[in-house]
Parts: sequence; C-alpha cells; structure tokens
Amino acid sequence: MRTEGNLTRLDRVFARLDREPERPANIDVPKMSRHRVVLFVATLAFYLAIVWLVVTTSWLVRFDWQVMFFRPYQQWAGIHWFVDYYVVLGQRGPTAVMVAAWLGWRSWRQHTLRPLLTLGTLLLLLNITVGAAKLGMGRLGPHYATVIGSNEMGLGGDIFPSGHTANAVVTWGILAYLASTPAARRWLSAASAVTSLGVGLATVYLGTHWLSDVLLGWAAGLLVLLALPWCEPLIALAETRIFDLRDRWRARRGRTAPAPVPASPVTAPVLLKPRASSGDEVPAARETVTASRSTRPPAHLAPGPHTTRAERTPVTPIGSRRPPHPDRVARGTTPATAAARPATGG
Repeated sequence: MRTEGNLTRLDRVFARLDREPERPANIDVPKMSRHRVVLFVATLAFYLAIVWLVVTTSWLVRFDWQVMFFRPYQQWAGIHWFVDYYVVLGQRGPTAVMVAAWLGWRSWRQHTLRPLLTLGTLLLLLNITVGAAKLGMGRLGPHYATVIGSNEMGLGGDIFPSGHTANAVVTWGILAYLASTPAARRWLSAASAVTSLGVGLATVYLGTHWLSDVLLGWAAGLLVLLALPWCEPLIALAETRIFDLRDRWRARRGRTAPAPVPASPVTAPVLLKPRASSGDEVPAARETVTASRSTRPPAHLAPGPHTTRAERTPVTPIGSRRPPHPDRVARGTTPATAAARPATGG
C-alpha cells in the first residue's frame, strides 16, 4: 500500500484531477465585448481587402508568382520531411480527432457538454464559410496554374482560402477559447497563433497554396473564433435540451412495475374436533384466521345457507364396515335386539 510520501508522478496527477470540481458553475464564458467587435470588424475588412487584391490581379498576385518560382521546397530540401509531418497539424480529420478526444475527456470530468458543443459549432461554421468561399471563387493552386501572372480565379479550383490554415486557427484556437484562467488563455492563444502560422507557411513551402491563400485562411479562421460568443446562447440551450432528454430517458428506463395491492384479510372457518367428554356431538366451533384471499366465496361452496355439522344427515363412506344408517343407534342407548336377547348363565 502506497503512502503519501512515496507516491509516483502518475498518482499525484490523478490525485490532482480528483480534486477538480465537478460541473463548475464559475466557467468564464467569453462575451461579445466591444474589443472583440472591433477585432471582428478589422479582420473582416482585412478579409475583404485580400479578396479584392486577388480579384483585381494586383501586386499581391505578382508576389504569389514570385514565391512560386522561388520553389522553397527545392531551396531548403533538407527540411522537407519535417514539413510533411508538420502540415498534418492543419488537416481537419486528425486534428479534429485529437482535440475532440481532449475536450471529450474534459466534458466527462466537469459533467458539461459545452466543450464538445463548442467544437461542433466551430467546425460547422468553418465548413460553411470556408467551403462556400472556396467553391464560389474557384481559384487554382500553384501546381495547376495555367497563365503566368493571372489570378487563376473562377477556373474550378478550391484552394482560396487555405483550408489547412483556417482549420489550424480554429482547431487550436478553441483550446485558448475554452481556457479556464486568463493566464492559460494567453499562453494557448500564443501557441495556437504560432502553430497556425507554421501550418500556413508549410503549405507555401510545399507549393500547394499561394501566399494570398494563407493570408485569407488566417482571416477566415479568426473570423469564426471571434464570432463564436454570438453562438453561446444556442450552445447553452442545446446543452440544456440534451440533459433534459437524458434525464427523461433515465426516468423511463428506471421506472418499475407497480407493486401488487395487498388483499384485505378475510376470516376462514376452521373446524375443531368435538369434545370427547360429552355424550352428544357438540357443534364444531369456528376459529377465525387471517388469509390474503379474495372476498369472493370459494368456488366449491354452493350459494345459500349451510347447516352445521351436527344437523347434517350422516353418510356412510363407500367400502365402510359400519352398518347402514337404519341400523345405527345413538350413543348411550341399548338396541332392541340386545334387550330381547335372553341372559345366559346362572
């Protein structure tokens, strides 16, 4: 048995987790403050400016072509293997599974569905906004470019804005959004910003995205994060509805069949043997006992009044050796044959 003095590191970690409050009521839910509104408007203006610069084939498009001709994957070929692994941090499938596992464990520990519902809301908003922009603008990537110096818009592509970059901003930014303390929120915000920046530059290094795609992807992911407080009332309502459905299901499952109603006690007659000391038969006494039977009369009794045992006509059982009824005499009397029989002897 371990004592407090020789606990392992894993034991100390689980002991710390056991002291964590269940379903804390003081969770800091971010609100749409004036500062956040200003950031949202500025990011939206940046988003529209990037789109305008690309649509008008401005200096940003020319810079995209210069970076593409530079071919970073050939200039720094030694880090190609590392970038291939690092860019996975922006893929929607693996990152969503990792973050959902962590937030699911946190939801289970704190007995709240808010982390998982927030992640689902973010991914839904990201797919709608970024997917619509990709399909609407239809820009081709560097590997499929057709005309040098063109913006490659409206040609059936799906890379503008960068999905890897926007997904990295949202997936890792939600950890900062759901942080419990301001210090943790600051550190996680910085870590998610560096991670998403590295993912965007990794796609430019590999030649799968233009630099303008990455800039628009950062803006798209940041817009989704900044707009999330507007969805908090819906998230709280969804959590309440889900818990209500769970409670109803548990109540329906735990409902048992009603217990049978005990029958009222009735009295049943018990016949007692007649006394041996008396000469005549004594009417049998009745003893009342309680029985949990129905109040209906037994099926084997005929309806109507019944006579006592002494008033009934005696019946000789079949195979009995006793004489038939006319030959019986009552106790204490002398039969006629015995009186007429002559006395012998003397």
